[in-house]
Amino acid sequence: MKKVAILGSTGSIGVNALNVIRELSDKLSVFGLAANSNVSLVAKQAVEFGAKAVSMFEPDAAKDLKSRLNGGAKHLAPGVQGLCDMAAHPDVDVVLTSLVGGVGFAPLLAAIRAGKIVALANKEPMVMAGAQFMREAERWGARIVPVDSEPSAIFQCVQGLNPDPKAAAPLKTIRRVILTASGGAFAKYKGDLSKVTPEQALKHPTWKMGRKITIDCATLMNKGFELIEIMNLFALKREQVEIVIHPQSIFHSGVEFSDGSVLAQLGVPDMKLPIQYGMTFPERAGRVIEPLDLVKAGSLEFRAPDFSRFPCLALAREAAQKGGGMPAVLNAADEVAVEAFLNKRIKFTDIPRVVEMAMAAYRVSGGLPSFQEVVEIDAWARAKAEESCR
Repeated sequence: MKKVAILGSTGSIGVNALNVIRELSDKLSVFGLAANSNVSLVAKQAVEFGAKAVSMFEPDAAKDLKSRLNGGAKHLAPGVQGLCDMAAHPDVDVVLTSLVGGVGFAPLLAAIRAGKIVALANKEPMVMAGAQFMREAERWGARIVPVDSEPSAIFQCVQGLNPDPKAAAPLKTIRRVILTASGGAFAKYKGDLSKVTPEQALKHPTWKMGRKITIDCATLMNKGFELIEIMNLFALKREQVEIVIHPQSIFHSGVEFSDGSVLAQLGVPDMKLPIQYGMTFPERAGRVIEPLDLVKAGSLEFRAPDFSRFPCLALAREAAQKGGGMPAVLNAADEVAVEAFLNKRIKFTDIPRVVEMAMAAYRVSGGLPSFQEVVEIDAWARAKAEESCR
């Protein structure tokens, strides 16, 4: 029985994780739940799953939850401290982090330094300082298992290259990674992207996700983030990652090895599968999703992305190439720009412009920045992006 702490239990990933735990109650149990401000849902989740600890990010929400839950769960501190305490708790086996954006930076570091298995859906920290996190994971005996569909597919394809599940796989035999993207809300849109609304951008054709990641899918920035995440997870060069648009989201991603063989992970587009694998790793439990019917799926399409129409992807590639603190600038500026677009302060096509201006203003220094330096770069980039939005 693995005890799971879910950071972000009220979002799409968190709710799906609880659906998986409900189906696999003989293998998984809930130790802790953390969320931003949805007190009523966390209270229901805590009662149903018998959570031993809870934490609300917003202080007022934390007080409200305490008044609703009489006894039972221990109430951890609000804010980032509560997230870190939950992630590092000695009774936790697996930390599922499905937080949004850079707020997951400190909790990820806390989980790694506590030697946990981290089922990681919060890719932004791995964009900001992925190489540093991987180095810490090796030092503290932690394991990062990506939960996003495509990085999870690649992770699954390379399992078995090393008999020791605690060690990093020897990935020198990888020639390239085929990273697929659905294309987002505007994959087939022929109109003027400068006039699209947040409501249009939030209509993803395949996946049901949170608002931030759905906009990132529409701009293809999400795929750029996954490019950087994958480079860090598997110690790959940018040239080894090929991005391919695949609207059906059946071929989740693949790996080509030095002999020309390609291993791919296929499945129905249901996030419960990578979530389940992340929580049960290194084992595979019983199926909680419908089986893949290739005849019903029909034809599968693949095409190259349009970098000129979706410049966020080109900016992510540039950040990956320059390295240093530039990926942290990319992530921070994108968070600010997406929030501004959702609040209708800027246009959809202004998102890459805001990011580009922040990147142009940043001067890359040599070597990898420390964790503290990454936090400072993040704060600087947010301020610079906010200036651009104004």
